[in-house]
Amino acid sequence: MSEAPIRLLIADDHPIVRDGIRGMFTADPRFEVLGEAGDGAQAVELARALLPDVILMDLRMPRMDGVTAIKELAKLGNTARVLVLTTYDTDSDVLPAIEAGATGYLLKDAPRDELMRAVHAAARGEAVLSPSVATRLLGRVRAPADPLSARELEVLRLIAQGTTNREAAARLFISEATVKTHVLHIYTKLGVNDRAAAVAVAYQRGLLTLDNG
Repeated sequence: MSEAPIRLLIADDHPIVRDGIRGMFTADPRFEVLGEAGDGAQAVELARALLPDVILMDLRMPRMDGVTAIKELAKLGNTARVLVLTTYDTDSDVLPAIEAGATGYLLKDAPRDELMRAVHAAARGEAVLSPSVATRLLGRVRAPADPLSARELEVLRLIAQGTTNREAAARLFISEATVKTHVLHIYTKLGVNDRAAAVAVAYQRGLLTLDNG
């Protein structure tokens, strides 16, 4: 007796990406694609209506991002397993998704067979992580990130207040080039690529509070 196909919902804001994923899974009788969502809010609505086994969830989408959608699904008690499928593997993307309740985290360049195996594993409730994400998470456990220096914390607080590099340099009585260097060090230590992500991660880690941010 053959097993029932794994019921999938695809959430991604790029129609071409959705088409590619749908074509991959509809060609395999082990899977059934129930529907597609173009943003997180639609993903939540369809998940409630269709009750998929696994949701392939992009992270950066309009209207409602993937992490918010994962949190909403958890609040609603939806039993679907969420497998994040994205192009981003920075700490500021990975950690919130895992903390929100994602069962797995894969990058979009994963080979077809790896994605198929990941969906099967996610449907069984097993954690699935792409090699780069697993390495990143293990690295954080084994070797905690370098702490920010006192000067880097000062720069980070100014970033959180919305100051430019030039304004920060004037406030701290250092050169703008030095501020840029500090900013780059902050990005590296926090595992982020931009100012907004640096501030978000800093709040998550307690480096900034509403009092000093």
